[in-house]
Amino acid sequence: METRIALIGIIVENKESIEKLNIILSEYSQYIIGRMGLPYQKKGVSIISIVLDATNDTISALSGKLGMLPHITTKTIYSKISTEI
Repeated sequence: METRIALIGIIVENKESIEKLNIILSEYSQYIIGRMGLPYQKKGVSIISIVLDATNDTISALSGKLGMLPHITTKTIYSKISTEI
């Protein structure tokens, strides 16, 4: 099966959504290579980046679930490199 590296950028505009966000991310933890979170207190938001190595379907499913959460904005960037597992 072919996998790709992807980066999902997440902006959390309301802390009430963080618990649901973390539950979803834990469901996909086997695909997550790294995670970095930055609180930006001046604007009252949190900025999170998630790096994945997964199939296109898995990346799309995770990105879609995150994008449906209230007060959360996401953007996904895919690498051009793909590998067989």
